Amino acid sequence: MQSQQYDVVIIGGGILGLSTAMQLAQRYPSGKIAVVEKESELASHQTGHNSGVIHSGIYYRPGSWKSKFCVAGVQKLVDFCDANEIEYDRCGKAIIATDESELGRLQDLYERGVANGVQGLEIVGPERLAEIEPHAYGVKALWAPRTGIVDYVRVAKAYASRFQELGGEIYLGAGVSNIAATAGIQEVQTDNGSILGRHIINCAGLYADKVARLMGEETNLQIVPFRGEYYTLKPDSQYLVKGLIYPVPDPRFPFLGVHYTRNIHGQVEAGPNAVLAWSREGYKKSDIKLGESFDMLRFPGFWKMSAKHWKTGISEMNRSYRKNVFVRDLQKLIPTISGADLDTGGSGVRAQAVAKDGSLSDDFNILQGNIAVHVLNAPSPGATSSLAIGEYIVDLAIESFSIVEDK
Repeated sequence: MQSQQYDVVIIGGGILGLSTAMQLAQRYPSGKIAVVEKESELASHQTGHNSGVIHSGIYYRPGSWKSKFCVAGVQKLVDFCDANEIEYDRCGKAIIATDESELGRLQDLYERGVANGVQGLEIVGPERLAEIEPHAYGVKALWAPRTGIVDYVRVAKAYASRFQELGGEIYLGAGVSNIAATAGIQEVQTDNGSILGRHIINCAGLYADKVARLMGEETNLQIVPFRGEYYTLKPDSQYLVKGLIYPVPDPRFPFLGVHYTRNIHGQVEAGPNAVLAWSREGYKKSDIKLGESFDMLRFPGFWKMSAKHWKTGISEMNRSYRKNVFVRDLQKLIPTISGADLDTGGSGVRAQAVAKDGSLSDDFNILQGNIAVHVLNAPSPGATSSLAIGEYIVDLAIESFSIVEDK
């Protein structure tokens, strides 16, 4: 890798890094572009551990980056899947109010979705809900028929294939250890040797803040990892869920609460919770990295966040260690479900950006510099929005890096 010099090096082989790489190669075909990924497989972390939902844009504040990227990105994603014969299913989502006290928030979600241009939304009563999800309970629900499911790993690998067809190169097993600048060239030192680039695009996900700091960027944010743990419905219990069943979310916390998701392969997941992880790739309770833990504990924003949300944190930990508590929350949406219907499932880790004042960053945060673009926070709906976000990053790169697009 040492002898190779590129115009742009993209750090991170998840869905955002690969979308960006593909679109940059399409618009700048004369440029030399590389992706470096620390794992031996692409899309191994957040892309490969999410629930596969194609979000329609209901939850997000009108005018926010989330709403803009999701509404623009969902149609781009569907068109890409159609063009590349990638299976998806517009199975629909029911967001259910199980108590009268949630009706105001349900109406707010409906109004947000309409403001964001989401098509087909309707508030339904118990009779219509029984037709949509016969085993669910609710006083009212918001029905979003255009929400769907897809395999995002397959999508990401299709981006990668197209990028390589356009002449891009991907280096696996290349975790970044340092970045040094010499005479306007960035030397990206990896586990697989060094690679040289005039410019960097940082899509490192769970390690995006660390990569930014390697390049001397002073940011107000640090990634704090939250593990989401799932159960799966046993095969003979999967009939209980037809599509996607969600609760009305708590606006004080940027997680959607435990819900039911039928994935594109036919399995049904129940969850996730949101518990603090003691390593950035802490998919199991036993996954602890002392250096990463101490780094988190030294960050003042961690303690301020904890002071604000300690009750929620204790509740999530309680649900993590006690299956009956998890089941009780699931029963709010499907009263007939029991622990006997559930097998232990997988987990994912969310790269939650936390500011020094303890606030949880709830929107995309993309930092534009002269030699680099850093994606510092890319929460859900990052996968749904991957083509729209990638297009935006490429726009920034072309502007910042003074790239002349090939016509």
